[in-house]
Parts: sequence; structure tokens; C-alpha cells
Amino acid sequence: MPKEKPGIPKGTRDFNPLEIARREMIFSQIRRVFELHGFRPIETPAMENLSTLMGKYGEEGDRLIFRILNSGDFPARVSDEEWQSRDAARLSARICDKALRYDLTVPFARFVVQHQHQISFPFRRYQIQPVWRADRPQKGRYREFVQCDADVIGSDSLVNEAGFMQIIDEVFSSLGLNVEIRINNRKILAGLADYIGHPDRMEIITTAIDKIEKIGMDEVCNELLEQGLNHDAIEKLKPVLLLPGTNASKLEALSGLLQGNQAGMQGIAEIREVLDIVAVTPTDCELTFDLTLARGLNYYTGAIIEVRALDVPMGSICGGGRYDNLTGIFGLEGVSGIGISFGADRIYDVMISLGLFPDAPGIYSQLLAVNFGPRERDYCLPLLSQLRAGGVRCEMYPGFAKVKKQLQYADKNGIPFVLMAGEEEMKSQLYSLKNMQSGEQKTLPASGVIEELAREGG
Repeated sequence: MPKEKPGIPKGTRDFNPLEIARREMIFSQIRRVFELHGFRPIETPAMENLSTLMGKYGEEGDRLIFRILNSGDFPARVSDEEWQSRDAARLSARICDKALRYDLTVPFARFVVQHQHQISFPFRRYQIQPVWRADRPQKGRYREFVQCDADVIGSDSLVNEAGFMQIIDEVFSSLGLNVEIRINNRKILAGLADYIGHPDRMEIITTAIDKIEKIGMDEVCNELLEQGLNHDAIEKLKPVLLLPGTNASKLEALSGLLQGNQAGMQGIAEIREVLDIVAVTPTDCELTFDLTLARGLNYYTGAIIEVRALDVPMGSICGGGRYDNLTGIFGLEGVSGIGISFGADRIYDVMISLGLFPDAPGIYSQLLAVNFGPRERDYCLPLLSQLRAGGVRCEMYPGFAKVKKQLQYADKNGIPFVLMAGEEEMKSQLYSLKNMQSGEQKTLPASGVIEELAREGG
């Protein structure tokens, strides 16, 4: 019987130590900025009840949820007629009660409702965990990826929106990425739906608009025609979506068009206020009011935010928005929130493309003790314990191999220092410490080794 060739599912990846070090560099910068702005960490399970997730992401999003088959005799719950119907949605509802989380926002809303008596509002949370989507794998799009979310829930102040602009700017500045922040408001999109005579088709319109960058304006117009919008309405919408000029001039023109539409005018006022607050401490990156930004998730109700890298063609690397009553789905009404999510995997791909990672961003072992034999090993082990107690990451080569092989091991693994002790060193209660980069070698007592590594920064 031939051996099975090992592999992993499409859209997932293994990460080696160098890649882990680079990814941790991204996570640590995002975590640092979140904590500087007063956010606290939480975690939620990888799987949620299917009922928690369904209906929160729109029809297309619901199709991308990875469902988990019930354990036990799940076919017993399905009749022969249902099996023969081949209705995937109906069958899945019968044989799947749980699913892998699609994002971190809906599980967070569930968390808030469940733990509302243990948290203090407004609650500022951050969460860095993987999510799963049954999407078609391609460059920058994975089936398993990590999101880095921050949310403020229990406050409708637009100071929060402006604060997230600052967070985005600080994170990408620290990573050395040039980005553009795009902002819009779902209330403005509702106003536009009313302006073209289709207030009842807002979700269809926003879902189509959200694809403009992927398929172009002409294909979006064709999709809207197929969804029942008439030609006149589409021709009325196109010039509005493509309004030229500055943020201020676009808002001014839009005010004239949506005059009298309460939702649209409120959205315009909110965008203006956010831009005014940001102007007090301006971002280094460009902040653009973009009417083509729709973000198709059903739960957004106010500001919507998206970030694009300027130097590499890539989809959104960060996004988010305001949701006024997401917790209401779970029984806690009237709690407004806003959040953003950094796509760490896409950020990683952009940084790789631009060569922004240092050659060796992480050193795991700072010192290797050469193993000459049992006596020499036992002589070095107490010093390794002292070094570890002082925060130095170190290891003993496990076997009694030739010195050349052990030094090659240190070199290949980027270990900057090597500790050696033979007969002469042991007689004198000393150690030889070699700097692998400079080649310099010193003979020192245990205290001298500790001081030397402290002086070199480990």
C-alpha cells in the first residue's frame, strides 16, 4: 500500500520559526498600540453555536461559515426525503449545531451579553485570534487567518471613531507601511438608496457597491440591473459614487443631493464630526471620504472604515465600523459599539513584498552550551539554570558530537553565543564564551559570563 503524501487543506499554512518571529512582530506592535489606548484582552472559543453566527453576515457571508458536523448518529435526525432533496442549507441546519467562528465581532457581542454583569461599560476590548471562512483561496485570501480586533461597546460617541483613526495610523506607522484610511457611513448609503428611489433595496445596493474594486463599475451596474433596479436609478447613482474633490467638497455636494433625507444628513454630519476631531491630532496617513466604500456586513449601521496599502496591490488590510444594536440579537437592546479588525496575514504578505522585516527578527536561543561529555555537561548545567533565572534563553546541545558540528548548529540557528568548558576550564572554575558573530572568545568565571551576556543584551 503506497504511503499517503502529507499535506494540509487549501487556504491554510504552516509557519516555521522565522515566520513565527515575523508574525509575532506584527502582533506585538498591534497589541502595544491597543493597550496604549486602554483596551483589555479577551478570548472566545474557536467554535460557536451555529445559531449565534447565522444571519449576521448577509447571504454571501453565511455561505462561507464552516459548519461542524454533530457528533454521534447525526444522520438519524434526517429523513430520507430530506437527504434526497439535496438542499444543502436545510440539511446543514439538521446535522450541524456548531460552526467555526467567521469573525471576532459577533462572538464578542455574544460575550458582552453573557457577561454583561461582570464588565463595565463602555467596555474596551481587544482580541487576537484565528477565524475561518470557506472562501476560495487566492493571494491574500485564506480559509484560516488571524484577526486583531479592538472594539468599544456601550458608547455612541464619535470620539471612538476618531480614536480608531489614530490607532490605525499608529499601528501602520510602527510597521513602516504607507496606507490610506477610507471612511464612509451606512446612513449615507441608506440616503443614497432613497435618493435613487429604492429605499427598500439598500442591502442589495451596498452588496453590489462593495464589489466595485473587484469587478468594476460596469459589472456592478449590471448586477444592480439583474437585482431589479431600473436604468434611470443606476444612472442617477453612478455620478454620486464617483464624486471628485476633497473630503469637504464631496460632503458639501452630497448635502445638496440628500437635503431632506434624515438618515443621509445624519450620516454626513457624523462624517464631518469625525474628520473635525481627527484634525485636532492629524494622522500621518491619508484619510479619505469614499462613497464607494460599503462593507457588505449586515450589522454595520454608521461609520464604516477600510484601510489599503499604497505600495502593494492587496485587498483591505484593516476594516471595521459602527454597529448600533448587534447585542440586541442576543437580548441586550440599545448598546452601540464600534470596532476595527487588522488582518495580520495580509499585513504579513504586504511586509514580505516590501522587504520590511529584518533578516533575523527573532532570536530564540541566545546561548548554546557545547556538550563534550557527561562531566562537562553536568559542569555547565547549573550555570544555564542561573542564566535562565536571569532571563537568558539558552540550551545545551543534547548529544556528544564533534565541536565543529555543534558550532555549525549554533550558526544555522542564529545563536549568538557559545559556552564551552573542558578539563582546563573546569580545573580553574572558568568557562569559555565565544561570540559567534565576531569570533572573539573570552575565558570567564560564571559571574563574568552572566555580566557579559547582560552587557551584550543577551
